[in-house]
Formats: sequence, structure tokens, C-alpha cells
Amino acid sequence: MRSDLAQSYGQDRLPRYTSYPTAPHFSPTIGEEEYRRWLKSVPVQQPASIYLHVPFCRSMCWYCGCHTSVTKRDDPIATYTAGLRTEVRLVAEAIGQRMPISHVHFGGGTPTIMPPETFVDLVGTLRYSFFVLPDAEIAVEIDPRTLTEPMTEALGFSGVNRASLGVQSFDPAVQQAINRLQSFEQTAASVERLRRAGVGRVNFDLLYGLPQQTVDSCLDTVAKCVELRPDRFSVFGYAHIPTFKKHQRKIAEAALPDSVERHLQSEAIAEALLDAGYVRIGLDHFALPGDSLAIARQDGRLKRNFQGYTDDSADTLIGLGASAIGRMPQGFVQNAVSTRDYLARIAKSRFGTAKGYAFTREDRFRADIIERIMCDLAVDLPLVSRLHDRDLRSAIVDRSRIESLIADGAVTMIDDRLSISDGAEFLVRSVASAFDAHLAHSAATHSRAV
Repeated sequence: MRSDLAQSYGQDRLPRYTSYPTAPHFSPTIGEEEYRRWLKSVPVQQPASIYLHVPFCRSMCWYCGCHTSVTKRDDPIATYTAGLRTEVRLVAEAIGQRMPISHVHFGGGTPTIMPPETFVDLVGTLRYSFFVLPDAEIAVEIDPRTLTEPMTEALGFSGVNRASLGVQSFDPAVQQAINRLQSFEQTAASVERLRRAGVGRVNFDLLYGLPQQTVDSCLDTVAKCVELRPDRFSVFGYAHIPTFKKHQRKIAEAALPDSVERHLQSEAIAEALLDAGYVRIGLDHFALPGDSLAIARQDGRLKRNFQGYTDDSADTLIGLGASAIGRMPQGFVQNAVSTRDYLARIAKSRFGTAKGYAFTREDRFRADIIERIMCDLAVDLPLVSRLHDRDLRSAIVDRSRIESLIADGAVTMIDDRLSISDGAEFLVRSVASAFDAHLAHSAATHSRAV
């Protein structure tokens, strides 16, 4: 373990690079009309992906960094899902043809907060408006604490074939500190019900760097999770940004581990998962060798989007719902963050689009470099430069950072082919940031690099 590197680079605040440029650079200059033009020019013979955001939960987890709100009533959920169905139809009409869809992802919040019949209706609207391919992946994020048997049956009936379950930690002290009490038995029961309903692919989400968390508690959580043999793990570091998410103020900063302890927790989880037979995928994902993500990594087809690592090769991602981000061949578009603003737009038969970003040639060049670093932990700079007809000498923005990483043994550079050294994988965001031409001009607060 390279605690010295964690100490040196861990305090840097850097993007997670699920997109490039990152969301803080989106602008209202890209709005509804531009999005409409982009939709009309989408290559409809090529499969696209769809992301639907459901921004409601029954209770607030204090670590949460998502756009979501707490509701005890069902009326706001019913109003919102009606808006989603309307947006699906508006987007499909703008495209003008029944576009093939290879991936559908319901994110949140808690998508399974809606009544089962509402979920079935929403999926039916999707299938009517788009051609969801027979082998499409349909994934849903799930809170095991609120998953009911009728909802599980609705997921299976609707063709959902992947479920992503929030676990975070099974340590009672940690759960108390983050306001998320969730037993192993609850989680195991949800997994069993999902598999019985035909939802055969299961992911677990874990967090490290939480208050009261230790290496031992991380290892205990992993050991319990491995008993249930999920297909994938996402292992994220907690991002403490209370100025951005005010409920995080309920977490005492003094109770949080420092960068070195965070690194020890992260590497302990990684080693335990590797010992259990999982394959490491980039920065923060792990998968069984037969999982499509592991196969994509092995074949050099791994991609990165707003949900993290993916084997989804679609160039078009349609974002639906409040705060949802879409990716067109021309650039990014993001809907209004507030549900009130989003629904007001949809009620007028307008798109929810509030801002976006149009790619430049330089952006495409740097996005390709950063994606290969994030996915392959390596990049052939001469090859990428030739593909984009760019000057190789301009590729590195922060040369002093690369030189420092090389001097510290975290990176090797041979004939302008960069590789991250074994044991330094956790610094992949630090490496990628050296190629980010926008970072120096960003006022955004990002999470710690380690």
C-alpha cells in the first residue's frame, strides 16, 4: 500500500471524471431549442441509452450527494412520474422515429419508491415510445429497506434484469452516524426476492471514508456482502461537501478519517474483493470475471458515464427527469435540478432542459484521453493524438503534476505512452486531471482525490 502517495496527493479536490467537461462547466446558453435540434439529428439507426432520475426518498441518508428530497406522501411521486411519462413522449416525438434502446437505467433517489403499477406504466410508456431491444439491460437502483414484494414482482414483470442495491456499510456505529439503519438480513432478503423474480444481475454499492468507519468494519462489511455473491461492486469514497449538501452538516467532520486512513480502507476493500474472485475495474468498480463489465475491460471496450463504469457503447444517452444529464453526439444537456422547475417546463409541453455544453474538437480530444486513463489506467498519447489530428505536445496541461507522479513512481511514461503503476491505481483521478484544460478555471468544489 502506498500511504506516502495518499499523503502527498490525497487532499487534492478533483472531479470523478464521469464526464468531460464536467457538469460545473455547463451553461444556460445550451437550452431547449439547441437540444431539440440535436435530437432531430440523432442517428436513429444506432442504439441509444436512457437514464431516468427519480428524486425522492422516504428518509435522508446524511452522506447523500444526490439530487433527492424526502417525502412521506405519494402525491408528489404520482405528479412527478406523470411528468416523466410526458417527457418520454416529447423526446420521442422530437426524434421522429422509434429509436432502438440498448440500456435503461433508473436512478435516484429511490426509483422503487413509486407504486408498482406506476413503475409498470412508466416502463410501458418507454417501450411504446422507443424500441427497447430484446437484450437491453434495464437497471434499477434500490433501497433494500423499502423494497416490497409487489414492487419486486413489478420489476420482474417489466423486464428489469439488473438491480443496484445500496449497502454502504453493515457496521451499526457507522449506520447510526449516517442515518441509514439497514441490516444484513434485510439486504439478503431483497437479493433473494429479486433473483426469484428474475432480476438475475445484482450490484452492491459500498462507501468508505464514513464517520466511525475503520478498516476492520470495512472488511466485515465485505465479508458479509460476498456471502450474497453480487455480480458487481461499486466502492466509492464519501465526499464530504456540506456547503453543497446541507444535510451533510449532521456528520461531524472530526469523525471522518483522513486521506491515509481512507486509502487504507479503500485498499483493504479492494484486496478483500480480489481475494474473493472479483476483477478490479478502473478506479472503483469490481466484477465477477464472467460479468459483462469485466469482459468489456478485458476487450478494451470499457467506457465511463454518469453512472460510473459501463460496457454501454452508445453515443447517445437520453436523460429524463429533474437534474438528469443526457449526452448527445454534439454535447451534454441537463434538465432543471428542482422538481418544481422541471415539472413547470414539462406542463407547458417543453423539454426540461436548463443548461448544457457543446463539445469542441479540443474537448473530444481530452475526453478520449481522460476516459482511457480512467478505464484502462493507461493511454497511448500518440495514438489518441493521431485519431483526433491534434498536436501531441499539447496533450499534457499540467506537466509538473505528471513529472511529480513519475518521480514518485506512480506513473511511467515510455515513448509518450502513459501507464499508472501497480499499487497507484487510486491516483487515477490525479493523473487524469493533468489533461483537464478546464480544471484551472473551475470554481467548483470536488471530492478529495483519495
